[in-house]
Amino acid sequence: MALSIRDRRAFIMAGLGFASGLPLMLTITTLRQFLVELGTPVTIIGLTANIGLAYTFKFLWSPLLDHAPAPFGLARLGRRRGWMLAVQPVLVLAMLGLAFSHSAAQAMAAATLIALASATQDIAIDAWRIESFDDDDQGLATAIYVWGYRIAMLLASGGVLGMAGQIGWTAALCVIALIAALAPMMTWLAAEPALIQTAPHPGTLWQRARAAMLDPLREFLARPGGAWVLGFVLLFNLGENIAGIMLTPLYRALGFSRDIVAGTSIFSLLGTLGGIAAGGWVVAQIGLRRALVVSGMAQTLLMAMYVWLARSPGAVDLLYATVLIEAFVQGVATASFLAYLSSLCAREFTATQYALLTSLAVVVAHTFGGFSGYVADAVGFQAFYALAMGLAFPAMAIMLVILRRFPA
Repeated sequence: MALSIRDRRAFIMAGLGFASGLPLMLTITTLRQFLVELGTPVTIIGLTANIGLAYTFKFLWSPLLDHAPAPFGLARLGRRRGWMLAVQPVLVLAMLGLAFSHSAAQAMAAATLIALASATQDIAIDAWRIESFDDDDQGLATAIYVWGYRIAMLLASGGVLGMAGQIGWTAALCVIALIAALAPMMTWLAAEPALIQTAPHPGTLWQRARAAMLDPLREFLARPGGAWVLGFVLLFNLGENIAGIMLTPLYRALGFSRDIVAGTSIFSLLGTLGGIAAGGWVVAQIGLRRALVVSGMAQTLLMAMYVWLARSPGAVDLLYATVLIEAFVQGVATASFLAYLSSLCAREFTATQYALLTSLAVVVAHTFGGFSGYVADAVGFQAFYALAMGLAFPAMAIMLVILRRFPA
């Protein structure tokens, strides 16, 4: 049955997207704002990018979720739902740990645990989404997922910042932990997708584990243009991700208050949700891969607005316009990109291949991104954002090669 927005599955998809998006901003924008208010040096704030290595290397334990039953007696609920329910209480406890942190070290430790648990939850939810919907429904399912994801990101960033100004950091983060505790309800309502059985590998435990990791990669690289596709995935969001790491210090340097920064979240949400909806139309008109080139180029060129903003201290109207426009274009690109990644996964390796692809998409930002604070400190924010723009062009060149040499 074709998916529609009135479908019960769409409601569950939105709820799981919300559960997936809620932890992310606690380890990025919210954490960095907390560190800024503690007076943490910008060089240390840049190192928070390395917390995201949990998302980068999640492919290392994704075969476990493809092959092993869920722990704690939850295997009876199915492999995907069982793993979701196993990790969701850990997420809540880690969020409470962040809520009661009183130093930069404590906050970064709690954020690291949030990232590890969140990355594991993402593996299970992404596999559930890809396995639960037909290929023709993946675009809409992804869009619904991203809508829920982005709304959660708004709540965990601007929502927390706004609440922190009224009730304090501890209470605000406890509210988020309480909301996260509702995620198992969505997992319980979800139907377990049909399990695709794969032939067991002979040999020792180590040989079976190595095969579980390498077989999905071998299958992918055996496809025509597989290596080119991996290169594109690796570089597509590089400039955007690097630029995002320094946004909080940029806003601080330009004199924007916490309330003004919190206000950007609503513009970001509106732009993103509009962009996701527009992304579906663009894909239908020109095709998925061409949509990636068009939206990627637009996303790259519009990064020039941050160069302009860096020259305009206190320009609140320009700040909100920049956030709105950039978020709209990023929404188009995100919808296209995630649908593209979903389309690349073989059903027998869903969790592992999708985890590998999404890990590649952020690996550079979560490694070299740790040095972004040093670069911004050395060259200034204007030059930093100009450099970030340049980092996005190689991916567009690779996709043009893919379109020409591997059009199918």
